[in-house]
Amino acid sequence: MKEVTLHGRQFELYITAEEISQAVAALGARLKNDFKGKNPLFVCIMNGAFMFASELMYAIDEDFEVAFARYSSYEGTQSTMLLKEIMPVEPERIKDRIVVIVEDLIDTGYTMKCVRDLYQSQGAEEVHIATMLSKPAALQCDVHSEYVAMEIEPKFIVGHGLDFDGYGRMYRDIYQIKD
Repeated sequence: MKEVTLHGRQFELYITAEEISQAVAALGARLKNDFKGKNPLFVCIMNGAFMFASELMYAIDEDFEVAFARYSSYEGTQSTMLLKEIMPVEPERIKDRIVVIVEDLIDTGYTMKCVRDLYQSQGAEEVHIATMLSKPAALQCDVHSEYVAMEIEPKFIVGHGLDFDGYGRMYRDIYQIKD
């Protein structure tokens, strides 16, 4: 599909599933190499990162531990700049561990800054961020992701796990808003 409509808004094709898969495979190989023998805890941030996390875990193909968490800071197309903790990781799983946060998108950086700070306060040995997509031009917080599959421009996007008020996650490709 070249275009999709969600909640009356038009989106056009931006990144194909094949491009995403290639970038995720390369990132997975890098993570596997960097963390082999270090027993990291990969924390998949739900709901958006589920597709990326699944592909990334297949690409890593190693016996690392995976946990799931859910935080929210978005309503519609905008960040609220308020972090809601919906499904946290148990602090005892984080203490004295290398934690790799697996996120779909770093936009303003607010959510990742808060989650990183939270895990550090819970005693993580190290906290790293692995993201499918990053919008460097939209960054408003002091957060650095050393593991980025793709950098993109600061437009609102859907697909491949990313949603617009709950819809659009299931598209294999990524679409950007037209208006």
